Amino acid sequence: MASACCPAHHRALDALTACRTPEAGQVLWDCADCHRRHATAKSCGHRSCPRCQNHEASEWLERQRAKLLPVEYFMVTFTLPAGLRGLAWRHQRMVFDALIRVAASTLRDFARDPAKLGGEIGLTTVLHTHARNLDFHPHCHVIVPGGAVDAGRGQWRTVKGRYLFNGFALARVFRARMLQALNEAGLALPAGLPRKWVVHCKRVGRGAPALEYLARYLYRGVIGEAAIIDDRDGYVTFRYTDGRTGERRTRTLAGEDFLRLVLQHVLPRRFRRVRDYGFLHGNARRLLTLIQRVLYVRLPAPTPRQRPVLACPECRGPMRVIAVYRPRAQPG
Repeated sequence: MASACCPAHHRALDALTACRTPEAGQVLWDCADCHRRHATAKSCGHRSCPRCQNHEASEWLERQRAKLLPVEYFMVTFTLPAGLRGLAWRHQRMVFDALIRVAASTLRDFARDPAKLGGEIGLTTVLHTHARNLDFHPHCHVIVPGGAVDAGRGQWRTVKGRYLFNGFALARVFRARMLQALNEAGLALPAGLPRKWVVHCKRVGRGAPALEYLARYLYRGVIGEAAIIDDRDGYVTFRYTDGRTGERRTRTLAGEDFLRLVLQHVLPRRFRRVRDYGFLHGNARRLLTLIQRVLYVRLPAPTPRQRPVLACPECRGPMRVIAVYRPRAQPG
């Protein structure tokens, strides 16, 4: 895959290097008690920054709690084979969009089958492009409450057993639809693609604990600061967990190679990596309300999560924002 940086990578690098430094701008605070003023550096707010997405993940969790159902939750993972990674790298917007849409349509059609659930399911898709060792590895996690609704009959049908759908059957349909979508987009498919693709389906628990577990897959950079264990002499060492063996491993790279590894996972500008479908979609509130009534669920509307209050360095009283200064544009 090509290693050249595109404009989105340059924007991400500029944002991450400026994050919480004077280059990002400053926030001026005033203490409500002693009226001392204090300035702090702004955060960059970039979605690839590991330090700036905690609030967004918390807000997502609050929204999902308002949609919570008393059922088992499942996570289905659709993975592109290695032979398509080069194509995905060169045509990210088209391939990633097709991956999300095909994963969602495959699950929804399986659920509509009268021999399975015979109804409409709800799901949330989350696109990831990295393996645990940060290699380019596009895949889509799909979060699914374990049941479907027959809106015509006002009937809820709960998943029976310990799994949602057969992973091998999902993989066959996923492969056929994904190849069709890529052909329709006019993309030339590489030769030698495998006949068997991988779709993994697992149960992740019930209710709120499941949502808290799944929230870790959202709104985060590809690597947290705690995973970087050494940075010296131009080399960076980070740790990760091997997905197959569960063993803790380390990887050491030259600084420029580490940056390339991280920046290759920056998504195209304004690309939506988290999407809702079915009765979890924002336009399906009436259907979700029907489901909650059928299941005797009454949940309060989500309340906005307040950001932590900055304490005054002098008297420890609460401080409030009175001004925000943006960085001056550099000449040229």
